[in-house]
Amino acid sequence: MVSFDLKGKTAVITGGAGILCSEMARQLAEVGVKVAVLDINGEKARQVAGEIQEAGGCAIGVEANVLDKDSLIRAKDAVLKEFGRVDILINGAGGNKKEATTSKDLSFFDIPLDALQWVFNLNFMGTLLTTQVFGKVMAEQQEGCIINISSMASLRPLTNVIGYAAAKAAVNNFTQWMAVYFNHNVSKNIRVNAIAPGFLLTEQNRFLLTDEKTGEDTQRGKAVKAHTPMGRYGRPEELVGAVIWLCSDAASFVNGIVVPIDGGFSAFSGV
Repeated sequence: MVSFDLKGKTAVITGGAGILCSEMARQLAEVGVKVAVLDINGEKARQVAGEIQEAGGCAIGVEANVLDKDSLIRAKDAVLKEFGRVDILINGAGGNKKEATTSKDLSFFDIPLDALQWVFNLNFMGTLLTTQVFGKVMAEQQEGCIINISSMASLRPLTNVIGYAAAKAAVNNFTQWMAVYFNHNVSKNIRVNAIAPGFLLTEQNRFLLTDEKTGEDTQRGKAVKAHTPMGRYGRPEELVGAVIWLCSDAASFVNGIVVPIDGGFSAFSGV
């Protein structure tokens, strides 16, 4: 039978203290994966790892800045010291910022370059640098699986989030490029894929989609639900099934793809 078994594997998850990736860390630990929770906030990373340990899982929390290669190398050394190898890398660190987002108060023509650069660097360069460091470990092992976290904004550019959408589109391109590079130059047993979540409530978009005072949907939130055939926001745990599939032998011939997890958003024209 096709195997989804990941027991005994080691996963490194950047942005591991965030809402989405901490849920991935918890659920991967529940199926027997040893998890290294990496985050720029080391205290929160260790907190998530502690919660996993209390639930009976195996995890460590490691402080790491995905835009600082030396920091990533130190994190890699800590992971290898603890677990000895890296089977799975989830590039989850990312985000947006107000200064790189158009609004009634900020025209496209006035967006500062440093804000756009910050968003692009975090989402794309952070993914690239982390793949350099941990992908090299996989190259030495001659096997491994990498999952990048993209977004619906990469496939269908969303209003306002110009920097974020462009950066995630670059992540998609990089996903395909790395899949080919590893197979042509390193090993046929290293796969690189991505997931593109639709709209889930996270800290970065919560008050774009819901009113901070009432909890009701904003106009943008109502529009999102109207363009999502399933009529609701996704839940963090609904990303994990695809992650487990992509990491497992069940997806052994799946390479260089971006999987939408969006409640039908990408399939609906609005008409």
